Amino acid sequence: MRDFIAHPEHGIVWISGASSGIGRALALRLAGEGYKVAVTARSHEKLVELQAEANGLSGSIIVLDGDVTDAEDMEHVMASIEYEHGTLAMAILNAGVYLPVHAEDLNRTDFEKSFAVNLSGVVNCLLPAIRHMKAKGQGQIAIVSSVTGYRGLPTGAAYGATKAALINMAESLKFDLDKMGIRIQLVCPGFVDTPATRKNAFPMPALVSVEEAAREIAAGLKSLAFEITFPKRFTTMLKLACLLPYSVYFTLVNRVTGWRERPPSAAGRHPVTPHAAE
Repeated sequence: MRDFIAHPEHGIVWISGASSGIGRALALRLAGEGYKVAVTARSHEKLVELQAEANGLSGSIIVLDGDVTDAEDMEHVMASIEYEHGTLAMAILNAGVYLPVHAEDLNRTDFEKSFAVNLSGVVNCLLPAIRHMKAKGQGQIAIVSSVTGYRGLPTGAAYGATKAALINMAESLKFDLDKMGIRIQLVCPGFVDTPATRKNAFPMPALVSVEEAAREIAAGLKSLAFEITFPKRFTTMLKLACLLPYSVYFTLVNRVTGWRERPPSAAGRHPVTPHAAE
């Protein structure tokens, strides 16, 4: 079976978490390439502003409000795409939050919100998207994870856990989706310059702009690669770090980040986890 690559003539691209950051930049990028892009987020005003910014582009933006943590909301979004706008050709599941976690001040809410948005929120979009694509016999799905999911990093106990789960989810689903004519891809960005990462009080190696991130993702979506990861000089080092034994890995991360030397009272002011900041 030939791998499916969604082009504008195939139908709608659906992007969750499109009100800011990578999702917003990617929506504009794809609309500029002629795609009709359905955008979802909780902020109606920001989505309307995005739609207006796309005026004059060769493609267009469709505003479909919704909360990814509400499964019924996502069913309604999918129904609106299917019955009002056309065939869903591609789903880019990007919505996410980053809440730094510190062991000296654990908060159940940080974990619950991270799991609800980053993990359950993907599942809530994934189920109706796959059902629609299965009926059509083709489709393309991109799950936005993060290099944080490769291995544990300071402050990433909640965020990194969700992103590691998304990596495993995409890998596992690929075996069956391949047989259904649905192509799934995994997006693992490094540091991206967004409102969320600007809160980081430390140098961020290989930082890229949201426009560069959108360009990398858009190019990757047209390739046959399973994983879209960037910037390569940074993500390759993190992949190599996954091969290290734990004793070496923990020592290396402590040395690079200076985490062990930071007093607990200061830890909360210095998150160090790279993330997509969707």
